[in-house]
Amino acid sequence: IIIALALTMAIIPLFFQSYNPRCGNCTIEVIFDECNSTDDEEELCVVRGNLTVANVLFFIGFSMVFIMLIFGTVAMVWVYVHVRRQETKTKRYNFRGVQRDNHRESKRIRKILLLYTMSLYLCWGIFAAMVALESLGSIQIVYGIRVVFKEAFPPLLGFFNMLVYFLPKCLKYQQDHPGTWLTIAYFHVLCPSVNCTYCISKTRSGEKEDAVGASGINFA
Repeated sequence: IIIALALTMAIIPLFFQSYNPRCGNCTIEVIFDECNSTDDEEELCVVRGNLTVANVLFFIGFSMVFIMLIFGTVAMVWVYVHVRRQETKTKRYNFRGVQRDNHRESKRIRKILLLYTMSLYLCWGIFAAMVALESLGSIQIVYGIRVVFKEAFPPLLGFFNMLVYFLPKCLKYQQDHPGTWLTIAYFHVLCPSVNCTYCISKTRSGEKEDAVGASGINFA
């Protein structure tokens, strides 16, 4: 369904010449110019494209973004509540040590869900809110800021989700190698076969400090 809908929305503007340049981009736009049939110089007419098709496709695309945000939010909230209820239910039958482990695991899952939701709203929510406010005539967004949130952040959603997905492994790597920065932990987790001279020296220096501290302990 998604592929068919995307192909339909991409092919329809071709028949109405609605793909037009705008500030270096090829978007679904309508080109206006002065009308030759009237004496009013301020009146503009459509010279290329179809205004109805552009408005309908804009409405459909905008609605899909909001549906995605609502669905993602509802799904995350449902999983969050389910995990919280499961933790509360298991408290009745588990020992204290097991309860502590379950609480730690539940907290970790809830944190991951929150990070996924934040990345979704950062990449699509801010842009959707700006477009909605501009469409309602409430505010006028600076063009540069609008382009940044439209062109840069939506493609980064996959990158942010990747960072969230590998975050537990990176935190575990930091626990196994104290003193390691989170960026270096990401490098080791994502590229385990690549040697980093600075990373190795940093790890060895941390191990050396641990060894010196251990040698100075007097058990007498």
